[in-house]
Amino acid sequence: MAEIKKVLVANRGEIAVRVIHTCKELGIKSVAVYSRPDSFAPHVQLADESVFIGEAASSESYLVMDKIIDACKQTGADAVHPGYGFLSENSAFAERCKQEGIIFIGPGTRAIELMGDKTSARELMAVHNIPTPPGLKSTLESIEEAREVADDIGFPILIKASAGGGGKGMRIVHKPEEFEASIKAAKNEARNAFGDDRVYIEKYLEEPRHIEFQIMADMHGNTVHVFDRECSVQRRHQKVIEEAPSPLLTDDLRAQMAETAIKAAEACDYVGAGTIEFLVDKHHNYYFLEMNTRLQVEHPVTEMITGIDLVAAQIAVAEGKELPFTQEDVKKIGHAIECRIYAEDPENNFLPSTGTLLKHRIPTGTGVRVDSGIEEGQAVSINYDPMISKLTVYGIDREDARKKMLRALDEYEIVGCRTTIPFCTYTLEHEAFISGKYDTHFVKDHFDVDKLFKKHDDEIVALAAALLVSNAENEQTTPLESAGVESSDWWNHRRD
Repeated sequence: MAEIKKVLVANRGEIAVRVIHTCKELGIKSVAVYSRPDSFAPHVQLADESVFIGEAASSESYLVMDKIIDACKQTGADAVHPGYGFLSENSAFAERCKQEGIIFIGPGTRAIELMGDKTSARELMAVHNIPTPPGLKSTLESIEEAREVADDIGFPILIKASAGGGGKGMRIVHKPEEFEASIKAAKNEARNAFGDDRVYIEKYLEEPRHIEFQIMADMHGNTVHVFDRECSVQRRHQKVIEEAPSPLLTDDLRAQMAETAIKAAEACDYVGAGTIEFLVDKHHNYYFLEMNTRLQVEHPVTEMITGIDLVAAQIAVAEGKELPFTQEDVKKIGHAIECRIYAEDPENNFLPSTGTLLKHRIPTGTGVRVDSGIEEGQAVSINYDPMISKLTVYGIDREDARKKMLRALDEYEIVGCRTTIPFCTYTLEHEAFISGKYDTHFVKDHFDVDKLFKKHDDEIVALAAALLVSNAENEQTTPLESAGVESSDWWNHRRD
C-alpha cells in the first residue's frame, strides 16, 4: 500500500478543477499542466504547482506522454489522475506510468485494452453471457459478411467504429442500397479520428434508452455499483442532459442491470472507477453497449444522490486500500439532473460557438452545483471541447430537481457566445422529458428550433411592453430611453 502525496492532473478545464478540489480536501498536493492558451485557466491557479507543456494543439501538449511524465519528475508527483478524454483511456500511458514508478489513478492496462476496443469488449461479454445488441460480435471482415448479417437481423442497422467513441465512425443505415456507401464512410471517419478503420455492425434498436451504471472496484476483489444514470438526451450521439436515477427503471430491472454491470467489470479484472453503458429497448430488454474505463463527465449526479466522492474513492483504491464503502453502504436518496453547458449554437445544428466570455454569472442556491473550468474574460477556444461548465442540481424527487434546474438555467448568464442553455430549458419543459418517456431520438423527434426562438421573441416583446408601460408612468423619459435602446443589444439577440 502506497500513500499518495502529490497528484499531477493530466487534464484541463472543469475536470482538472474537480480533481484538485478533492486533493485539497484530502491534504494531497496537486500539480496542473497547461498549454499556452490555458496559462491563466482556473485549474492552473488552483493547483499547488503548474508546469507548461506546450502549444494549443493537444498533440503538442496534453496528449504528449513524455511531457506529462517529465512534469511528474520535475515536480516530484507520485501519481497521475488522467481525468477523462486525452490520455485517460490510453493503455500505453498507463503502462508508461507504471514503468516510471508513478501511480496511475485508474484501471490496469489489460482492462483499458479489453474494454477500450468495442469489438474485443463485445467478444468478452459474449463469453460471460452478457447480452449485446444483435449483430456481429467481432470486427467486420467484408461487405459480403455485412450483407449476410443485415439479412439476418434486419434493418435499420448501426455501423460503429471499433476504436474510439463520441459518435465518430458511426452510421445508421435504413435501406440495403445505402449499406456499402455507409460502411465506407464510417471506416474513413474512424480512420481519420482514431487511426483505426475497423468497424462492426449491430441492430439499431427501436426507441433506445441510454442507461449506465457507475461501478467501483478495488485491488482486494470488491466490486460495487453506485447506481444508474439516464443519458438519453443527446445530440450527434453525445450526451447533453443526464439524470440519476433513471426514470425508466423499476426496482427489479435496476437490480438486474446492476448485477450485470458488476459481472461485466469483474470479467476484465477491473480496478477503480468505471462505467458500464447499456441500451434499453422499448420492451425493456437491455444490452451491453460499452465500458468507459475512467471517470465520466456526468459523475456529479451520482455523487449528489449518494453522497460519495468518486475522486476520493479513486485515490483510495489507487493507494491499494479497500473501497471505503460496501454495497450495503451505498444508498440513493433524491434525484439529480445535470445539464452540460456547451458553447454551441442550438439554432445551427449545435455547431461550436467560440468567443470570449464577456459575462459568466453562475446560478447559486441550495442543491445547485456548477463545475466549470473557465472564468469571465477568458476565451472559449476551438482547440478543445466546447463545454463551458456542468450545471447539476439536487432535489428531493425528480420533479423538485426539474424545477430547480429550470430556475438555475434561468439565472445562468453567459454573454460572448451562444450556448446550450436555451436547449436545456426547452428540454426540461417538454412533456416527453417531464413524463420521463423520452429516448435517444429526443432531438430528432421533439426539438423544434422555431418554437425555441418564438419563446425568446415573445419574452422580448413582453419586456418591451413592460418598458413602455413604465414610460407612460414616468413622462420624464422617452419610450426609447426607457427601453435602453442606445445601451442595450437585446434586439440584436432576436432570431433573424
